[in-house]
Parts: sequence; structure tokens; C-alpha cells
Amino acid sequence: MDERPRGIPLSVRGSVRGHETIAGMGRYRSFRQLTRHGRPGVDFVIRFRPGRSGVLIMAPHGGAIEPGTAEIAEAVAGGNHGFYSFEGLRRRSNGELHITSTCFDEPTAMRAASACRTVVAVHGCKGFEPFVQLGGRDERLKDRVRKALEKRGFKVTEDPRLPGRSARNICNRGTTGMGVQLEVSAGLRKAMFQGIRQASAARPTEVFLQFVEALRGVLALV
Repeated sequence: MDERPRGIPLSVRGSVRGHETIAGMGRYRSFRQLTRHGRPGVDFVIRFRPGRSGVLIMAPHGGAIEPGTAEIAEAVAGGNHGFYSFEGLRRRSNGELHITSTCFDEPTAMRAASACRTVVAVHGCKGFEPFVQLGGRDERLKDRVRKALEKRGFKVTEDPRLPGRSARNICNRGTTGMGVQLEVSAGLRKAMFQGIRQASAARPTEVFLQFVEALRGVLALV
């Protein structure tokens, strides 16, 4: 798999807009279907790094599909948790590469998830206001994530349209069958990076660092 060097400045492809489409609007219903029309290294790239903690942090709609999500996931994973991202590389129409979470069956992602106890999936959702929506079947971990983020001043909600409770959802594909889904609003992602509207060299802000630190603190106890 492609391994981009970690660290900052980060590369955030595409732009984040408050009217970003809600999850589930992609054209393809499986990875196999997507590969009939999309080429690795041209339309998308897959990055994977195994961890040693039994926790996988993933961004199934990274790159220009949901900008900023891969950077968040990679920073939260750090050097001890597993990291996976599927990233759109196109100049336009990256939304077509969005495979909804219950249909996301890219083989590397499936193997990585099934080898871990806990999967945390980072997504992007629409919204000008800065907020995070939690989903997934791991209620205990969701509660701890909520408290940690709220303690640092982040607004945390839940959206019945994005519950993340299906057993087929990629966040629930770990060995426990329970994971957490984070939907990070366009407004919050914009606040996390300086220059996120540019195609390169977006730098993380203090908001990004606080968000990542909160999640890493929770996951250190999983």
C-alpha cells in the first residue's frame, strides 16, 4: 500500500464546504463495482499501516471525497493504532467514489477491521457549524468519546439518519462487532486546518490538535 510520510504540513485534497453531500450518495455499491470505472493511483489510493493495539482508525472516504478525514484518522492512529484510508484523487466528481459504510468491502479494509477488536471510522458530514455526530454499536466507547470531546469544548450530537448501527457498517466489523463512527462536520474540519481549501500544504490548527488529543486519550484506555 502507498505510504505517504506522516507529519505536517498535511496534504488535504479538495475543499470543504458546508453543503457537502450527506453520506451514502455514492454511485457504487461495492468496491468491485467501483474498480470497473476507477483506477488505483489515478482515481484513488489506499493506505494502510498495521498497529499493535488492536484498534483500527480508518477514513473510508478520505482524500477529496470527504477532505480532512484521512488526516484526522492518521493523526489519531499515531504510531500504535492501525490506520487505513481510501482516498479520492480526482480533480472533480470524487463523490462518485463514495461507497456507503454498509457496502464498504474493499479487501484491505475488511482484513484490517476483522483483525482488530475495535474500529473507529472517521467520516465527514455537511454543516457549516462545527460539530461531531457519533454513531456505532459500542455505546460505552461512544460515551467516553463524547465526554472527552465535550470536555474540550466540542459540540457532540447524534443523527438518526447516521446511526452506524448496522452489523455491516465497516465500523462494526471488528472482532467485538461493535465500533464507533464519527461524522465530523464541514465547519469543524474547516476550523481544523489552515488552507484546507487549497490542494496542498494545509496546516493543522489548535482545534485539530485538541480533537486528536482527546480521541487518543480515550483510545489509550481501550
